[in-house]
Amino acid sequence: MLSQEQTETLFKVLDESTMTLQSALSTSYLDAFIETGDNLLNGQVQVEDGRPEAKVVQQLTDLYQQADWQTYDAETVRRAVQLAMLKAIRVDDIQANHQLTPDTIAYIMGYLVTRLEKNKQHLTLLDLTVGTGNLLTAVFSQLKAVVAGKIDAYGVDNDDTMLAIAQTSSDLQRLPVELIHQDALEQLLVPASDLIVADLPIGYYPIDENAANYQTRATSGHSFVHHLLLEQAVNQLTEGGIGVFLVPSQLFQTDEAHGMLKWLPGHAYLQGLLNLPSELFANANAQKAILILQKPGAGAKQVEQVMLGEFPSFKNQSAFQKFVAEIVQWEEQNLLTDRA
Repeated sequence: MLSQEQTETLFKVLDESTMTLQSALSTSYLDAFIETGDNLLNGQVQVEDGRPEAKVVQQLTDLYQQADWQTYDAETVRRAVQLAMLKAIRVDDIQANHQLTPDTIAYIMGYLVTRLEKNKQHLTLLDLTVGTGNLLTAVFSQLKAVVAGKIDAYGVDNDDTMLAIAQTSSDLQRLPVELIHQDALEQLLVPASDLIVADLPIGYYPIDENAANYQTRATSGHSFVHHLLLEQAVNQLTEGGIGVFLVPSQLFQTDEAHGMLKWLPGHAYLQGLLNLPSELFANANAQKAILILQKPGAGAKQVEQVMLGEFPSFKNQSAFQKFVAEIVQWEEQNLLTDRA
């Protein structure tokens, strides 16, 4: 069976079983999805206080037998989970900061880091804002193909529902990920990381006492959470470590950017800022970019020519592939370090 067919088969099983449980347990689509994921992983339907009833248990058991998901590769499973999450966004009306990183963007971010980490003997990977785990597991799968040794992967989030979905997704993909339930702007409970990826939430951080610990904080009022998270990420990187972030295209052009621009030169090398195609976004203000930061040390240096540009339209495959090839060439000439 082709991978696309397997994805569709597994999505159908996940979706129908989730809707069945949603109705039987009077719960949200997301909570029912977590329950159906647990059922798949445990190999049986969980019953508590007589719910779901025997007839529904049989329906679910029959459904689960329709997909031999244990034989599917991680990417096939991840795509099926992503389709279920896209449906959850509609059904549960999920807020924007909790929505998953689109596949195309996750693939680009993953491809960029595979060039930097290939043949590493050991790699510690962290997603500071892991959410449902789509970005982290997409990057993890791509890195597995090129990293020679072990990858220790971690994800941090302060939303326990999102973390439960990330756990279900990584378990179904058989990717060993350690997930930590905490505010990513408090002292992190994970080791220093060689590589950090994150789709940064946009907005204000409400806890001013925590923000006071960061140089990128606002001079008055609440601080931008994505500014604080960039500083926290750099703090968490090992020497020469790389951070690849999805950020607003206007990151350095807002009135609030002053503190971050003041902090940046002494703490991180700004190596690249690549705008994603404007066609992906409803308006210019919503446009996102991929930001590449590197922590000093271990042979890292500020590149002479920062990689700036905008990806061509994804519809123009030849131009897009040419642009990606140019980025890869630039990375290999400028960013490869002595990190073991």
